[in-house]
Amino acid sequence: MADSELQLVEQRIRSFPDFPTPGVVFRDISPVLKDPASFRAAIGLLARHLKATHGGRIDYIAGLDSRGFLFGPSLAQELGLGCVLIRKRGKLPGPTLWASYSLEYGKAELEIQKDALEPGQRVVVVDDLLATGGTMNAACELLGRLQAEVLECVSLVELTSLKGKEKLAPVPFFSLLQYE
Repeated sequence: MADSELQLVEQRIRSFPDFPTPGVVFRDISPVLKDPASFRAAIGLLARHLKATHGGRIDYIAGLDSRGFLFGPSLAQELGLGCVLIRKRGKLPGPTLWASYSLEYGKAELEIQKDALEPGQRVVVVDDLLATGGTMNAACELLGRLQAEVLECVSLVELTSLKGKEKLAPVPFFSLLQYE
């Protein structure tokens, strides 16, 4: 990774202690989106990683609702690929598949349109942040049910203390920035 680009992205991540609850440090990516140079750097760094790791083997990028939608289409464009959406349940028209996953305060559900991918197509899942891994794991489950091959999951930020990466195994995971 280009150190200067990574530093530019890292400088734009804000930390808010005790938000949304005491003891939590919220990592805010909004300044990355606000600054064209840091957003461009983030997309470029992720794209270079994927090119180096997978070459031309990727068929689609899958963006996760909702902040994965901010990175997914731009990353797909940079790689010359299409982007498919994995949304919160009830937001997509037509026949869908859905998966339920646990949150620290309850359950949530994701869905994908049944015709979003063909069996055997190779996909990279993107989101802004990996915490416990529940959302990305549910996305991988949905993609598996469509018989797609998940090559890797990527995010801008990883909260390593929550061990979300372990939940994704054996799917490889990559993040630009890691925080406890």
